[in-house]
Amino acid sequence: MINQITNSLELVERSGLPSFFKFTIDSAENVDFEENRYKKGEVVFKIGSLAHGLFFIKSGKVKVFKYGGDGKEQIISIAGKGRFLGYKDLLADRRYTSGARVIEDSVLIFIPKRDFLRLIKSDEASDYFTSLLCQDLIDVENKMISMAHKPVRGRLAESLLSLNVTYKENGIELTREELANLVGTAKETVSRLLSEFKSDRLIQIDGRSIEVLNPQGLDRILGLYS
Repeated sequence: MINQITNSLELVERSGLPSFFKFTIDSAENVDFEENRYKKGEVVFKIGSLAHGLFFIKSGKVKVFKYGGDGKEQIISIAGKGRFLGYKDLLADRRYTSGARVIEDSVLIFIPKRDFLRLIKSDEASDYFTSLLCQDLIDVENKMISMAHKPVRGRLAESLLSLNVTYKENGIELTREELANLVGTAKETVSRLLSEFKSDRLIQIDGRSIEVLNPQGLDRILGLYS
């Protein structure tokens, strides 16, 4: 990780952070936001470590994960540009309950815990993060329903559609193991289904990169199990 301390106001203005961060800086002293560059594979935070701050993804991708009872990694989400990391644990005043690792070179903004807790006192910031928490709850409920009622084929189609939004036009860059850990199945099953989707011209595969060619077709597969 390359650490770069930058003028906090300037950083907010060019980072894409919500505007209420600027108001917090204007009304407070000693606000120390940091812009950090991470290489692929570097850890952002570990499960069980002290929740010392909030992270905002300025660019790049980060996987958020836990470990199952068997010690296998279970990916909760692939977070891209504009996403926040760590706010649930900060609000709950607990250690990080998930881990975060960079899966492509990324730039993250770090907001220290003291500044986040000062920020959250404003109505606009409180409403914003309450909305994020509500969406997280909806996402968890939907994933539970998906795991319980959708076969792997439907879950893979659903994951590819979601990842296509995160990766936009650049192709989905995940290993087969990571995709399996996100869907909740074996790597071999994912590889077989990807080959089927490729044969059906739903996706294009180039090495580890996956390009969605026919999102409507994937959506029809998903619709079979909804």
